[in-house]
Amino acid sequence: MDSFFAIRTLLLLIPILFLDPIIALDYPQEIINNLYPDLVSNGNGTIAIPPAEPAAPPPRNSSSLRRALFVVGDSSVDCGTNNFLGTFARADRLPYGRDFDTHQPTGRFCNGRIPVDYLALRLGLPFVPSYLGQTGSVEDMIRGVNYASAGAGIIFSSGSELGQHISLTQQIQQVMDTFQMFILSLGENAAFDLISNSIFYISIGSNDYIHYYLRNVSSVQSLYLPWSFNQFIAQTMKQEIQNLYNANVRNIVVMGLAPIGCAPYYLWLYDSPNGQCVEMINNMIMEFNFDMRFMVEELNHKLPGANIVFCDAFEGSMDIIKNHDHYGFNVTTDACCGLGKYRGWIMCISSDMACGNASNHIWWDQFHPTDAVNEILADNVWSSLHSSMCYPMNLQEMISQKTK
Repeated sequence: MDSFFAIRTLLLLIPILFLDPIIALDYPQEIINNLYPDLVSNGNGTIAIPPAEPAAPPPRNSSSLRRALFVVGDSSVDCGTNNFLGTFARADRLPYGRDFDTHQPTGRFCNGRIPVDYLALRLGLPFVPSYLGQTGSVEDMIRGVNYASAGAGIIFSSGSELGQHISLTQQIQQVMDTFQMFILSLGENAAFDLISNSIFYISIGSNDYIHYYLRNVSSVQSLYLPWSFNQFIAQTMKQEIQNLYNANVRNIVVMGLAPIGCAPYYLWLYDSPNGQCVEMINNMIMEFNFDMRFMVEELNHKLPGANIVFCDAFEGSMDIIKNHDHYGFNVTTDACCGLGKYRGWIMCISSDMACGNASNHIWWDQFHPTDAVNEILADNVWSSLHSSMCYPMNLQEMISQKTK
């Protein structure tokens, strides 16, 4: 059955494979209908599929009852939001999720867990549910909510060619709506106590490059040099963090961007010799991360009581790539799932496209790392276990500092 699906998929994709590589990302609706005939429209142009329920570990200690984990971001931390949207950016079919706790796809863009799953365990919390995947009751959200949406960017229109997504600004509005529910249900003091003690994890920005700047949408490259574009989106992020602070959020982890110039898609697109990362792209990412780190330092000094941590995903990821033997990875350039050179030509849409063992791969698909990489990065965010990529402190130190 899987072989038949793979052959049918390739036949359906043939017309778009000869398009410009960037245009080839814009799959027409007819192809999606053929690939996923059992998707059900809800009548207003969106498509809804209930996500598989992730395994929820019990809390480790009672102190975690006064703490929750709230997640804002893109596909790096989406746990099922896009299952409810009309979009090509979906991870609700195998082989996505094949190595997850339930061995079923949940909407996570990975073979297994995403970084916030590991951090939830460290915090003694259950896996955080998608904002669109729960009933909306306070009981569902009291331990945390995940607002992340694949394809989303800091810029509102980033990723729009993929279909529906929930942008950073829209996610922050959903956060504010959640806070209003807490205040109405718990009372103002209890709600503010919960919010100020909780951890907010922000991981977004890659799509502003992948689906906006590098695609030169609206001739943006003629309007902004890379350094000015970096500053523009960093300042936008700064404003949103200040909005959270004004709503009594105090503990924030801001993830920098990963080295997307090393992603299989760009290795294929730029016909990289010997798997060398695309330096032009990585230089932009490094510069953006530098801007973000400076911005976080500035906010920590400016905002009383703020505990904002910047974690450089580029730094942590390059450590894994350069020391891959130490970490047990022997496939550093090719995705586990995909087709073409570096398996970066076509997105992961069939189990037949996937390798047998993802644990020795750094990349799961065109853009996303494997579960094994996510665990290493999460350990670094939590305790700097493998490398110190968080400034001015890691998450564990932030929590210890608050409890003193």
